[in-house]
Amino acid sequence: MNLEKMSDEEKLTLCRKYYIGGFFALPFLWAINAVWFGKEVFFKPEFEGQARMRSYVIQSAIGAVLWIAGLMAWNIIFQQNRASWGATADYISFVIPQGIA
Repeated sequence: MNLEKMSDEEKLTLCRKYYIGGFFALPFLWAINAVWFGKEVFFKPEFEGQARMRSYVIQSAIGAVLWIAGLMAWNIIFQQNRASWGATADYISFVIPQGIA
């Protein structure tokens, strides 16, 4: 998708859709929103709707960072405690490793 061919109103609409989509457990949409539209709101000349778009981009970036931090924390905790959690950890695992490292 080429953002340069889109009007400012279409960009705002797409940015808003990605922002709302991130609330449906799709944090990668927030990350995409922050990356794609970051240049549009911080480095381009002022246009109508840019303030709302900037708000969407900043909130999307914060949401994506929080999601990534949460997933990383869960992964570290689970990897360190999987063996001690016994059967509970096996039930929530997709792949059950053999033995204890």
